[in-house]
This record gives sequence, C-alpha cells and structure tokens, in this order.
Amino acid sequence: MNRKIAAMTALPLSFALVLAACGGGNDPAAKDGEGAEAKEGATAAHADEGKITLTSEQIASAGIQLGRPTVGGAGTLELPATIEGDPQGTQVVSAAIGGRVVSLTRNLGQSVARGQVLAVIESREAAQLKGEVEASRARLALAQSNLAREERLFRQRVSPEQDLIAARTAATEARIAFQQAQGQVSAAGGGGGGLNRLGITAPLSGQVIARSVVLGQTVAADAELFRVANLSSVSLALNLQPADAGRVRPGNAVQVTAAGRQATARVTFVSPALDAQTRQVPMIATLDNRAGLWRVGEPVSASIELSGQGGDGAVRVPSTAVQTVEGKTVVFVRTKSGFQATPVTIGDSAGSSVIVRSGLKGNEQIATTNSFTLKAELGKGEAAHED
Repeated sequence: MNRKIAAMTALPLSFALVLAACGGGNDPAAKDGEGAEAKEGATAAHADEGKITLTSEQIASAGIQLGRPTVGGAGTLELPATIEGDPQGTQVVSAAIGGRVVSLTRNLGQSVARGQVLAVIESREAAQLKGEVEASRARLALAQSNLAREERLFRQRVSPEQDLIAARTAATEARIAFQQAQGQVSAAGGGGGGLNRLGITAPLSGQVIARSVVLGQTVAADAELFRVANLSSVSLALNLQPADAGRVRPGNAVQVTAAGRQATARVTFVSPALDAQTRQVPMIATLDNRAGLWRVGEPVSASIELSGQGGDGAVRVPSTAVQTVEGKTVVFVRTKSGFQATPVTIGDSAGSSVIVRSGLKGNEQIATTNSFTLKAELGKGEAAHED
C-alpha cells in the first residue's frame, strides 16, 4: 500500500522534471537571460557604429591617401593661372620712321641694356632728319659768331644796341632750331653710323621676348620691331568670382606651383569692377623672378590666401575628405584598426578646401583622397548588420 502511494507521488515530479528539461516555455529565468543577451548585442552594435576595420595593406590598395587638417589662416582659393610679364616692366620697341632694316643686334632671349641699339634702319627720312641737325648746327654757329661780333662792336661803341639785340635774338632762334632737330632725331632713334641711318634703341634693361622683323625687311613707321621685358619680376593674371573677390586683398600671399617649382607671390591689384565680358573680377599678383625660374606664358597653379573668414585657428580639410552619411556630414579619422566616421560641422568652402567649425581638433590623421570608398564600405557594413 505504501509502495503504491510513493509511486503515485513520484510520477508527477518526474513529469515536471521532463517538462523542465524540454524547455518549459514560460520560465521567467530563461526570459531574463535572453533579454540580457539582446541588450548586450545592441550595445556592441551601437559602439561599432561608424567604425570601419581595414588593414594598412587594404588602405593602400584602395588608393586612400592620409593627411592632417590645416590649422590657421582663413582658407585658400585654388585657381589656374598664367605667368605674364610685369605690365610696368614690358615695352614695345617700334620704328618711328619707315625704312629698311639693315642691322639686328639682338635675338630672342638675349639681354639688353637701356639705350643699347637693337636695330638700324636705313631711309631717306633718316637722311633728312640728320641733315636738318647738321644744317641747324651750322646756323647756330653762324648766329653765335655774329652775336660775339656785335657784342664787341657794341662795347667799342661802333654798333648800336639795336643790332646787338637782333644778333641775340637770331642766336636764340638758331639754338632752339638746333635743339628741335636733335629732339626729332632722338625721338626717331639716333645713331646708326651714317647720315641715312637711324639706330633703334632699347627703352629699358631686360630681355628680348619678341622679335617681329628680319634683316632686310622694309618696315612702316610705328611698326613693332621688338618687345623687351624686365623679367626680374613677373605677374599672374587671374579672374575671381565676385563671391570670392571680397575675401582677396592686396598683400595676400599666393602660392605658385609648377613642375618641380614653388614660390610665393603677393596680390597687388584686385579690380573694383567686373570685367564686362567675363563678369569676373580681374586680379594681379607679382612674383619675384630674379632667379629666372618662371617663364612668360607658362601655366601654373595658384593657391590664393583668403582674408576675413575662419580666424587664425580655423581647421581646414580638403573637400574630398568630407562625405555625407545618413544625412550627417562626416570625416573619416584614422584609428588603430581602420577608420571612424566622425561627424563635423563645416563652414565656408575655399577652392579645394573646407573650413571645419566643429568635430575636429586639427591633429587627427584623416582620409583625404578616395574617402568615398570608406563611405561605400560603411554602407555595406550597415546593410549586413540589418540582415
């Protein structure tokens, strides 16, 4: 009897144990365990948000270039430019009279001193000009001789004062005529080595950058023969958008870059008016060229320092480093394991750079080129996480 009661009592307990071993679907302890695991997984996923794991080899193979933000200044404006001769240091050498070119003393690229003869022109007009100089010289000599004689006779009280006054007047007129004849020859060139020849001289010291004539050519009056430039300083001519022109002032630095060369120019002129055809603002910068490194007509890249934006402590990054992820502006900051998408607040853009107002300190290492590949990689990771 007692054995039967014990067996009946043990049966429900065994059944309960079997049910518990099979999962017992409503166990509160099991629910608490699952909730804790889900919470830990969500926390880990949130902690990994914006992180991209890449090795150095993967970064290099993706073509991602690294750099650091630029701290200080107000930004730069990147523009193409062309080296030009200094407008104040370039002059055209022309023929004041027509004639035939019988001598050329300088060729392209050669140096010339001010007053040095560049070419000799032979013409009848040159003979007339030089002949007038000689004739006026003879008349002046005669007038001065007559004046000396009249002064002597007046002192001896032989000639009246009226004759002395007439002699002085004639001598003065002869001197004026002689000086005028000399001025005409000087304006035409001067020299030349013959009565019918005139030398065309350089108006300033510099280099011959253009030559428009050949030996034996007949040229007309006012025809351009040479172009001489003092290339110890050259200029850069650029056109600014009206929105940028207000941030460029005379004295601002301009970094000039070409193949294997770099130098600093200074802004000397920003036009107060727009060009009627381009609707842009002309700007000129002057570059020291005493070393002869820059050539007229050479294309270069110019990075213009801007004024009045961002302050001295502004943080600037290349515009290629900035991406938009889920409506947020981010910059990818290098970490030990890869990159971290760091939200930033950007300000004005200046050429190829952007001012970062918040989000970066300026000492971080960031992805500057091909950062869009990191954005794509981040999108792949988020899609996998959602799956």
